Amino acid sequence: MSPAPWRERFIGPRNRLLSDPTFQRWAAAFPLTRGVAQRRAAGLFDLVAGFVYSQTLATCVRLDLLPLLSKTPLTAAEAAVRFDLPFDGAERLLAAASALELAEALSDGRYALGAQGAALLGQPGLTAMIAHHTGLYDDLADPLRLLRAGRGALAAYWPYAVSAAPAEVDPEAAARYSALMAATQPAVAAEVLAAYPVARHRRLLDVGGGEGAFLEAAGRAAPRLDLMLFDLPAVTARARERLRRAGLTDRTTLHAGDFLADPIPGGADLITLIRVLHDHDEAGVVTLLSRIRSAIPANGALLIAEPMAGGAAAGRVSDVYFAFYLLSMGRGRARSPETLTRLLREAGFGRVRLLKTRTPFLLRILLARP
Repeated sequence: MSPAPWRERFIGPRNRLLSDPTFQRWAAAFPLTRGVAQRRAAGLFDLVAGFVYSQTLATCVRLDLLPLLSKTPLTAAEAAVRFDLPFDGAERLLAAASALELAEALSDGRYALGAQGAALLGQPGLTAMIAHHTGLYDDLADPLRLLRAGRGALAAYWPYAVSAAPAEVDPEAAARYSALMAATQPAVAAEVLAAYPVARHRRLLDVGGGEGAFLEAAGRAAPRLDLMLFDLPAVTARARERLRRAGLTDRTTLHAGDFLADPIPGGADLITLIRVLHDHDEAGVVTLLSRIRSAIPANGALLIAEPMAGGAAAGRVSDVYFAFYLLSMGRGRARSPETLTRLLREAGFGRVRLLKTRTPFLLRILLARP
């Protein structure tokens, strides 16, 4: 048997040391290791308490507590009346929100909006996602059941993920998930448009473009850019109305279809996939990328923007949050830039580059050329 790599040889002794109660007591007392020991203990307890933290946040969102605190601080007594809670319940909720910096305790017993709460109010799409997480939280009450089933409550919310005929998705269901995607798209669009100058292109095709929120942002950023959108029929109908309200109808061509079954429309020298590939299994990704490669001109480019696995910054978000979210949805996974690069090359793309983004733990961008 060949010797284990250095990291594997290191892990065993390290874990034996860290799990030794005698060493733990020594590290907590010794001045040079005390800070590390305390951070390790706090991090471990955060793992234990994390679900309670997320449920506190969800409760604040459900009650619209944060917008209210932004207008007027509340006492526990006032919150109890407004939210139909016993005084003790209101007091616990406000204290918990304060500990998470969603609220901030004032010296007179009132609670104002906290720093994290203010940051959340600046991200309405994130608030919409938190409100939407009810089904995911239900699944996480029994993660083993979810892991064994391979899908959960979110499969009903995103019906195209498990449908044998995505083009026939019910318009009401499409309206529900499309509205959520549109609400969360502005922050994503800002990241993409800051990372890559779409104005250098003549025509942009957004594949799986939903209601057209990204296309609208790109159209405003590049006034001379022609716009195209390709998505399921029920979704494209909603995009038509949104882009009409935005005054972009004359610059936009809409195409309805299933991008895993129908040809990708030609004519665009820039194609974008914004939070699309991680919804699909590897076979679907290869199919879609191959179809795009057939549609893209020799001087064209493909932008892929989505959460990606790998790297210290992305690990928790992609390998924990998105892993279980997509499992509940019933299909897909976050992939590393290296994996996506391999799939792009299998589909016929020759040059692939990772662009810099401001929030790589949430969104990374690959630029691919034929």
